[in-house]
Amino acid sequence: MPNLSIRGKEMPASPIRKLVPFAEEAKRKGKKVYHLNIGQPDIPTPKVALDAIKNYKEGVIEYSHSAGNESYRKGMAQYYKNLGIDISSNEIIITTGGSEAIIFAMLACMNQGDEIIVPEPYYTNYSGFANEAGVNVVPITSNIEDGFALPPISEFEKVITKKTKAIIICNPNNPTGYLYSKEELYQLKEIVLKHDLYIFADEVYREFVYDGMEHFSVLKIKGLEQNVVLFDSVSKRYSMCGVRTGALVTKNKQVYDSAMKYAQARLSPPSIGQLAGEAALQTPKEYFVNVYNEYIERRNFVIEALNKIDGVFAPMPKGAFYSIIQLPVKDAEDFCKWLLVDFDYNNETVMLAPANGFYATKGLGKNEARIAYVLKIDDLKKAVRILEEALKVYPGRV
Repeated sequence: MPNLSIRGKEMPASPIRKLVPFAEEAKRKGKKVYHLNIGQPDIPTPKVALDAIKNYKEGVIEYSHSAGNESYRKGMAQYYKNLGIDISSNEIIITTGGSEAIIFAMLACMNQGDEIIVPEPYYTNYSGFANEAGVNVVPITSNIEDGFALPPISEFEKVITKKTKAIIICNPNNPTGYLYSKEELYQLKEIVLKHDLYIFADEVYREFVYDGMEHFSVLKIKGLEQNVVLFDSVSKRYSMCGVRTGALVTKNKQVYDSAMKYAQARLSPPSIGQLAGEAALQTPKEYFVNVYNEYIERRNFVIEALNKIDGVFAPMPKGAFYSIIQLPVKDAEDFCKWLLVDFDYNNETVMLAPANGFYATKGLGKNEARIAYVLKIDDLKKAVRILEEALKVYPGRV
């Protein structure tokens, strides 16, 4: 039998989805599973986007321009201008989800063997995308004790080599919910310019910022215009993950032109996804007010309730809808599997994402898990109660 490629063998499995077979088996046995493992919101998609799909009358679903429909790119440019970000439609490539934007950026900006620095824990698929591009991930560890704030710049300096080509951040952060401040981003500016690096900015959760704080985009930082590649997506903003529409945004013409070659090679982004994305730009403001209020209520409940469970520590996230929590167990991955295979409370259980898969440094996150508070309050109450009862009887508790 032919051998797999080295790249194929080394491609990491998703820690978010690796326990799915156990969840499916639990459901086949009649258990109800509360999914806190994945960022799939239950918030309704804006009606304006759904109506655009329902009212689509064209007889043929055609290819679009490889960069995306011009009308959509112009609409996106206006969206950024409304945020105080000066971007033109010719500096935007519509992509197949934010994921494709990240892959295009790595392929356009980095050579095989180059290194990209990322604060850990981080969105686990960065490792997969880096593997596809032949790029090495270099982690810098942030800590649960301070809510996963940006590590000191001195820690970045320690790992920069001749192969270092970029730093990637997710702001607000998946999986921690941390919101990087303007001051922290300006600290990154110094090191990016000093070492002539790219900064890849994943800002897909910018609408989800709490407690009166404000999101600050790296594209607002003067002097970084040629260094920034921004990633965006409609998935979480408008609760339509399945349309697979995102964007790569950059003012660097060379990066844009290079990424366009990859965009042309895959022909075009999803036409129906663009239809929904463009329509969603007309989503009324009250939609986001309602979404904000819903997530604040969910966050406040679940973090308070988790911290009341003996041995559990959950830092308060300032953005997105995730938190990395510390559990009183020896092995969180074993615990997450046990919840699905061996435990139920009134024939119900809960699914979490083991946090070790969000770290590149081996051994870290062993007693941590990521939760996504994307379920309605009543379901979150049941999920937390199940978790509390499970920890009372789990044999691997410490």
